[in-house]
Amino acid sequence: MRKAEGPFMRIVLNILLGLVGLVLILAAGAYFWFWATPVGVNNYINKVTIEAAIDSPELITQLGIIDNTPLDFHSGKLSDYTEAQDKKSLAKLKRARAGLDKYGPDGLEGQELLSWKITAWFFDDLIRQAEFEYGGYRVNQISGVTVDLPQFLTDIHVIKNEKSVKRYISRVNEFGRVLREVKARVEDDRAHGVVPPDFIIDKALNGMRNFIEGGAEANPLVTTLPAKLEKIEGLSEEARTAYVDEAKEIVSSQVIPGYEALISLFEDMAKTTDHNAGVWRIPDGSKIYAAALKSNTTTDMTADEIHEIGLSEVARIEAEMDAILIQQGLTEGDVSTRVKQLMSDPAQIFPNTDEGRQQMLDYLVELNTEVMEKAPQYFITLPPQPLEVVRVPEYSQDSSPGGYYNPPALDGSRPGRFYINLKNTADNPRWTLPTLLYHEGAPGHHFQLSTSQMIKNVPVLRKLSPFNAYAEGWALYAERLASKDMGMYADYPLGDLGRLQAEMFRAVRLVVDTGMHAKHWSREEAIEYMVSKTGMTEEEVTREIERYVVWPGQATAYKTGQLAILAMRDRAEKELGDKFDLREFHEVVLMNGAMPLGILDETVDNWIAEEKASQ
Repeated sequence: MRKAEGPFMRIVLNILLGLVGLVLILAAGAYFWFWATPVGVNNYINKVTIEAAIDSPELITQLGIIDNTPLDFHSGKLSDYTEAQDKKSLAKLKRARAGLDKYGPDGLEGQELLSWKITAWFFDDLIRQAEFEYGGYRVNQISGVTVDLPQFLTDIHVIKNEKSVKRYISRVNEFGRVLREVKARVEDDRAHGVVPPDFIIDKALNGMRNFIEGGAEANPLVTTLPAKLEKIEGLSEEARTAYVDEAKEIVSSQVIPGYEALISLFEDMAKTTDHNAGVWRIPDGSKIYAAALKSNTTTDMTADEIHEIGLSEVARIEAEMDAILIQQGLTEGDVSTRVKQLMSDPAQIFPNTDEGRQQMLDYLVELNTEVMEKAPQYFITLPPQPLEVVRVPEYSQDSSPGGYYNPPALDGSRPGRFYINLKNTADNPRWTLPTLLYHEGAPGHHFQLSTSQMIKNVPVLRKLSPFNAYAEGWALYAERLASKDMGMYADYPLGDLGRLQAEMFRAVRLVVDTGMHAKHWSREEAIEYMVSKTGMTEEEVTREIERYVVWPGQATAYKTGQLAILAMRDRAEKELGDKFDLREFHEVVLMNGAMPLGILDETVDNWIAEEKASQ
């Protein structure tokens, strides 16, 4: 081939070289502007968030941004669960927190100042929690890799083409490595005095045994795969069979042995553990609980203060429930006894059949449609993503709560989903379902989590920050909003009783959580108290109490958050009078994203001041 020569080609080459040079200059500039020395607090927070996310392939997949794109570097991997990785992550977090001080708070205002405050609080809290190296039960009946990763692999990992299938297979193989790493950590925990109580070990063992029962052939990591493969265009039957067989072989050789090793370890720990429920039973337990309360309530309230608030709220709610029960002609026995009567009323229970379960799902969809029709009267910004109502996967329903919510993907590829546990339809009588929907769906978590993804010109961390008191406080506030403001129970007093029962449930949590972890209540004392106040069955209550045992402080977030938001609203109504707009109040609370309650309080006060100034 003749070499390209002449003026025209020289001009072309000069243009190309110039473009390449410009790209390199811009790339270098972008590198120093965003990564090496980020300009502005938002860029800095995004940078350290990306650095943290890189260490968690599962988190990147949860975000739903780059899976199955040319930028996908992670979706065939799972996180490193070793002690070395934890120490590395903590050191990285401490460097990130120190670096944040170079960007504020002096000189910042508006959303940038808010971003700095929220991030500083969040980093400080993570560091405070991480300092307790042996601060909890790494494997238990409701969380940890033996529960979370199977659901992640079957529900969250998206299979849309052959490449994503191979990445799924890779992740299933990685699961074996994760189980070995976690077993080593549990053994280390044991050596440092951190062993779950006997009843938690029993429940964790049941969950692990159930997951591997029936072998690889019946394992959800295998059985959920064929339906996904059928949706891949052009994939032959031979290829589908080969992928299923490969998954089956890996589950048999890697995953099941990993579970069996953990089962053996837990069986051995069961021989020497005790029956005490509270976190005080492990080294530094009291300090761990104080930090957990601060993390979950985002306040400085003590266990004693929270306990007393709980007792006061229980008394108030009990009186309101009594009034509705009397109105319904139910006058015999205490409140709990009469609630139990309603809970077992055949007229309120969907048939425990496939048809009955579908009827329950249809009813929840109908409720969601009704509340969404009213929503524009109470909210300025509505979620752009739809809400799906689906059942909890059958393999996890034994350890799952009655209902929960998973937010949509940031890119809109996955809707928000409200999961309802349909193992036994009697657990959720008709009169309790509206409140559950309003809490998990609209106007609860679905509004709070979906709309937070719409916030503009803030670091991505602001859209994802998991502050329990804010999130669960909003959802409990939303239950009350649906009743008191939106009139969803105007012609349905039993529905409002369901709301009060749900609120009683959260108030009781304040009492039993602090009771077990700070006042040395036994598991049985906590169960007895909750049964006596809620009307729930002993089976339901036991499941809840055992959740609080392995997740200290989390249950206190709901009521503390709700009471704080109600106090802010009450203050705004009093100070603004006729100028108070409920839609604008909700906009302030929701469209700044999750944050600690103290910072939310400041944000609402700033809004009140601005509204006053504009009058």
